[in-house]
Amino acid sequence: MKKSALAFAAAIFITTLVGCGTVGEDFNISMADKIQVHQTTQGEIESMLGEPFKKGIQNGHPIWVYEFNYYHTLGDDTSKDLVVTFNDDGKVRSYQAMSNRPTAD
Repeated sequence: MKKSALAFAAAIFITTLVGCGTVGEDFNISMADKIQVHQTTQGEIESMLGEPFKKGIQNGHPIWVYEFNYYHTLGDDTSKDLVVTFNDDGKVRSYQAMSNRPTAD
């Protein structure tokens, strides 16, 4: 009984030590370079990046959020976010791309 309890505790410890998790869907953040304010449409954004992780309203304007976060207990985390706000005509009003990696894609 003690051996199985010790083995279980060791398995939990190892799983915690090398554990990882993700939030959101991975996307190619370099596509943000193709976005043009007042020109790129919602349809073009969706063609480039797929369905957004979140959709909402910010200050009365539609907003789409693309997000991908990969966490690993031993480091090597990845964080990518793209926030796109649209005008009432469905064209990009503003956007912001963020990543913890300089050449993340």
